[in-house]
Amino acid sequence: MPGTHIVRSYDEQLRRLGDAITTMGGLAEAQLASAVTAVGSRDSVLAERVVAGDAAIDALEAEALHLATQVLALRQPVAVDLRLIVASFKLSSEIERIGDYARNIAKRALVLNQGEPLRAAQAVPRMGQLVARMLRDVLDAFVARDAARARDVWRRDEEVDALYNSVFRELLTYMMEDARSITPCTHLLFIAKNLERIGDHATNMAETVIYLIEGQMPGGERPKGDFTAAVEPPSAGGSGQ
Repeated sequence: MPGTHIVRSYDEQLRRLGDAITTMGGLAEAQLASAVTAVGSRDSVLAERVVAGDAAIDALEAEALHLATQVLALRQPVAVDLRLIVASFKLSSEIERIGDYARNIAKRALVLNQGEPLRAAQAVPRMGQLVARMLRDVLDAFVARDAARARDVWRRDEEVDALYNSVFRELLTYMMEDARSITPCTHLLFIAKNLERIGDHATNMAETVIYLIEGQMPGGERPKGDFTAAVEPPSAGGSGQ
């Protein structure tokens, strides 16, 4: 945590900034959990609540950016205080994108809920739980200034990619076996990709937390395991469709 400063209002500004990031992250975490639940339980009311709730994350991002800019302009921070300002800019942006992906998942849940239930939809909660744990752990690492915990999140991105590859192939199998499933499975593919991207943003956050604590980004190449770009999805047209 930042040290105590002679000017008490400076400490208060830094505390408010940290609180804004933490609150924003907690809201994004709740949005993500609700969006994934809306897919698995076919809960359109919950999905609509997630879509409407995205505005609150955007408002918190604006507050965090205002606080960070104010401290930067008025206090001319150095060392760990300056790193907190830089980290706040980056973390608020990452969290805002996670909120956007949660909203997109909820929107696709609303479309899926208009059709028949799909067994393939049960693949979504598996990914959702994994990336939700990553987000929760990186937020805890930020609050506790725990570099080891942040580094653990950073390493788990490869696990998300592996699960995404599995879900991707599973959904392609459903689409090839039954042409009627192509449209809903396409929505599920986008949902799975949104979750994979949330994992990427949580990993970015972990890098930023490590930078905040240690003054440098983690060394080495980030573990990645998404190979789906090399797979050609089935076409909705053609014979037998």
